[in-house]
Amino acid sequence: MELLYLFFSIVSTFITSSFHTLLLLFRLISHPRAAAEHDHVTLYEGVVWHTRRSPVHHSFQYSVRYALFDLDRSPNVPPDHFSADEARRISRTNGPIFLLTIPPSVGYEQNPLSVYYCYDVERSSRNLKKCIAEVTNTPWGERVSFLFDPKSDIVAKPLHVSPFMDMLGNWSIRTTAPEDDLSVDISVQHPELGKYFRAILTAKKVSSKMARDQASFFWLMPHRVAIWIYWHAVKLWWKGVPFIQHPRYQSPKYREEALLRDEKLQCCPSLGSNKDSNQTIEASKLSRVAEISSKSRCFTWRDAKWPWC
Repeated sequence: MELLYLFFSIVSTFITSSFHTLLLLFRLISHPRAAAEHDHVTLYEGVVWHTRRSPVHHSFQYSVRYALFDLDRSPNVPPDHFSADEARRISRTNGPIFLLTIPPSVGYEQNPLSVYYCYDVERSSRNLKKCIAEVTNTPWGERVSFLFDPKSDIVAKPLHVSPFMDMLGNWSIRTTAPEDDLSVDISVQHPELGKYFRAILTAKKVSSKMARDQASFFWLMPHRVAIWIYWHAVKLWWKGVPFIQHPRYQSPKYREEALLRDEKLQCCPSLGSNKDSNQTIEASKLSRVAEISSKSRCFTWRDAKWPWC
């Protein structure tokens, strides 16, 4: 059934994107001197590297383009994200908030990772205090958001991001402040496979001359990301990597289990890679775990959209 939904999604996206591409071409022809940049948006271009070491070696890289929005000042922020005030409340900061994301293009959105940079202002200086990661899985479109320390942090894996990865282990994550260049580094620490997966984004700021129009700059960018995801999923399947069903079919309380594992990480980081950190949660502990984690990590889940729900 999920293969049928995937086929329907691909066909629908093709039709919608073709129509919006024609509209974009018409606009560019009608207004050849389109604005070079949008207010309070910084554009970046870079590369994403993926490396898997187990159970087979598999690595690839692809070019990517991102936009950094000033959420307090930009009038053209993509929908379906936190506002500046919501991000400040979650991060408990008092300064500006910037969102790094891949904007939708010609009617399609594909954004595995967005990052909110949350600053504190003290006197005349501002410091990057916290970040919020917003991770979306493919093809289901589920999302989890959580707070992390940009210098270095470790988070219990809270989302089924790939059918070729189980829910065990933790994400080690760090990022630099977005200036002339930026980087985001995420690795998976598994109780049995060790540090077997790593993803790195590096990008540089793009001059306004290079990006004549934001819509053109990001044309088909989400589509290219999706193609890379599906193509390398096929390659992993061909190499014999086991296909893992979504945990909602086998362990419906996987989110509560992630809360408990993250609580253990924060209380005693040395237990982060132990097998017993992945035990099933007792019902009596759920409310206590949710209360503790909501005050510290601030996990927020969004369910899959139709037709995956």
